[in-house]
Amino acid sequence: MSDQPSTLPTSEVWESGEAYEPYVGRWSRLVAPEFLSWLAMPTRAHWLDVGCGTGALIQAILDRWSPAEVVGIDPSSAYIAYARRSIGDPRVRYEVGDARSLPVSSSYDAVISGLVINFVPVPDQVKAAREMVRAARIGGTVAAYVWDYAGEMQLMRHFWDAAVALDPAARELDEGVRFSLCQPDTLAALFRRAGLSAVETRAIDVPTTFRDFDDYWLPFLGGQAPAPGYAMSLDEDHRVALREKIRAALPIEPDGTIHLIARAWAVRGVR
Repeated sequence: MSDQPSTLPTSEVWESGEAYEPYVGRWSRLVAPEFLSWLAMPTRAHWLDVGCGTGALIQAILDRWSPAEVVGIDPSSAYIAYARRSIGDPRVRYEVGDARSLPVSSSYDAVISGLVINFVPVPDQVKAAREMVRAARIGGTVAAYVWDYAGEMQLMRHFWDAAVALDPAARELDEGVRFSLCQPDTLAALFRRAGLSAVETRAIDVPTTFRDFDDYWLPFLGGQAPAPGYAMSLDEDHRVALREKIRAALPIEPDGTIHLIARAWAVRGVR
């Protein structure tokens, strides 16, 4: 692919819940219950979900933890609209807002965030973590999870390993390179710096089983998030070359299925 200079997207696009769900939303929904079980919060708790997106964590809370209240905040009005359509429970309230300046008081039993904090610009990640701490009551839990982009978030690793092999400039967008926060030691350090005590981390692995190659590949054509954004920045010939290089590397079973795993790193602490 060296005959075509890379056209690298300059910003993340987060505008369509319909595109996000088949890409990684469906796998985040598998992580969410494991993450919440680890937190072991009581029923009737007051929850704040920072960067609620399409509602994976909110739905899991409603399904198993009988909350008194859940507030979902996200900077994307489109994601808020998607979550509101999908989850109309009267215990849930949504607001458009920024993780670096949360429009809430210090009253929540649990302040959580899924797949968000690494997307906060590096100078502001401590600020966002401190805002999560501020929103929790004294003794409350603050917790988050992110993908293991550099390791066992395998659907993305297959994509970027192929992309960089064909186009070294694509390394600029590889989340495994960009998001050094997404490791247990750096997550724990961030939470301690934000003022939390009893900080712990753990890995959460979930299966990502694809019916066939199209089930794996088509979500990358949604144009949303770094990998799909890169795929759709290519012309057709180069996109086909990328597709076929990925196909050749994937562990495709005789029946066409593809069995990978997605690892998330989770972190928690107490205010």
